Amino acid sequence: MSTIVLVHGAFADSASWAPVTRLLLDRGHTVSVPPVYNRSLAEDAASVRAFVEAIDGPVVLAGHSYGGAVITVAGVADNVAALVYVSGYALEVGESLGQLQGGFPDSELAANLVYTPYPVAGGEPGTDVSVVVEAFPRVFAAGVDPKVAEVLAVSQRPLSAAAFGEPAAVAAWKTKPGWGIVSSADLTINPDVERFGYKRAGLREVVEIDAPHLVMHHSPEQVADVIETAARATA
Repeated sequence: MSTIVLVHGAFADSASWAPVTRLLLDRGHTVSVPPVYNRSLAEDAASVRAFVEAIDGPVVLAGHSYGGAVITVAGVADNVAALVYVSGYALEVGESLGQLQGGFPDSELAANLVYTPYPVAGGEPGTDVSVVVEAFPRVFAAGVDPKVAEVLAVSQRPLSAAAFGEPAAVAAWKTKPGWGIVSSADLTINPDVERFGYKRAGLREVVEIDAPHLVMHHSPEQVADVIETAARATA
């Protein structure tokens, strides 16, 4: 049986996957949810790839949001059997998040971002990007329990601004079978960005869920079902 590795995105951490993680564990799956440091696409993908390659046996690699870009690069690891994009970016080789997103009208996210400098040892300061705390529940987690959304808002993990312009060196979907979930009520990523990337990647199946960006909290059973479908199809 494949190990399921869940990769979180920007403005979130491993807890963003908690409802789906619980369901998959209850259904008897082996699940791992590694941290993503949100510093650069190449570094984050290298970290996830190393994590995956240390697993004995096949892996189903699922990525949410920015995590979709991460699995696009990390998913070329030999033991990755399937990719699952969850409200995510399916990048082409040489394409960045900004380029893919720039081809479509802005979501509400762009107007609700905060830019904060962070120190870099021996170099110029970097810039962290996060979501305005007060806007987070509506833009990122609409439809999620307000108390849960409030906790997620104040514990979000920022994304380095540099990651938005960094091109993908490889695209695992060219050689690995993929599945996709579109959050049709997404206010963080324009759902058409998701649809376009998935269609271009030729994913085996795309499921549309009437859910916000944080679909794993809003509709965990449907997300778990798609991941299980990928696991069964590539067992």
